[in-house]
Amino acid sequence: MGLNYMSLLTPSKAPFYGIVPGNSSTPIGSVTLPFTFGTEQNFRTEYIKFEVADFESSYHAILGRPALAKFMAVPHYVYLLLKMPGNTGVLSLRGDLLKSFEYDKEAIDHAATIRVPSSVSEILAAAKELSLNKDSMPSKKPSQSSVKPTGDVGTKTIQLQEGDDSKTAIIGAGLAHK
Repeated sequence: MGLNYMSLLTPSKAPFYGIVPGNSSTPIGSVTLPFTFGTEQNFRTEYIKFEVADFESSYHAILGRPALAKFMAVPHYVYLLLKMPGNTGVLSLRGDLLKSFEYDKEAIDHAATIRVPSSVSEILAAAKELSLNKDSMPSKKPSQSSVKPTGDVGTKTIQLQEGDDSKTAIIGAGLAHK
């Protein structure tokens, strides 16, 4: 971006999950910057808080739900279209399908090269061992509902599983928690 953001960073401890495969990553800080969509004639500017990360990615910035809500933007992912109110009308921003495909491919290639830490591998191995030894798993009995009909109201009992009278649901008005 060509911006010296290091002096603008404030501490942040909210980790990223799902961006670096098999790992969480803690950002080096956060920064609030003005962000503008549109042209000189029709634009929209809002201040958006960005978490700054120190890892390689095919993305320069990821705008999440808070940013879209601030812009009152409506995304349409199938058409790669983002619409939002501007100062003189609706802003329509269109994505490039070919570039999106290239970036997704780059992200997949990058994710394939990242090594999963051994601690995760150890957890997976232990989980596999537990699933093989089913005797060590505690059996959990389903709890019985404490919702009972109050007074003389119309209710209907529905059998949820054919042949098992213990699996029923009661439908009606006037159900109270006991």
